[in-house]
Amino acid sequence: MAKKISNDNNDQLLSEFKALVSDTEQLLQHSVELTGDKAEELRGQINSSLQRARKALSSTEYALLERGKEAINSSEEYVREHPLQSLAIGAGVGFLLGLLVSKR
Repeated sequence: MAKKISNDNNDQLLSEFKALVSDTEQLLQHSVELTGDKAEELRGQINSSLQRARKALSSTEYALLERGKEAINSSEEYVREHPLQSLAIGAGVGFLLGLLVSKR
């Protein structure tokens, strides 16, 4: 479920940034010929795109934080339920890292 929410947020974020880039490109292309109301309208569109992108970034950040908290909780639960296996895994990883470092 968290992956589904994260993928939806990523898709939304990507679409917001594409819209922002498109609006910015449009402003750059027409900046020479636009004056007055047209320029203000385009600036307003870019500003609203920036606001949507910021909201999408914020929601994606929240989703990532929640997923990280879930991962930490599940790993802590695993360590509590299987302390000897966790200790053996930690010792094995430490041994392998020690071998890799000593070969340099």
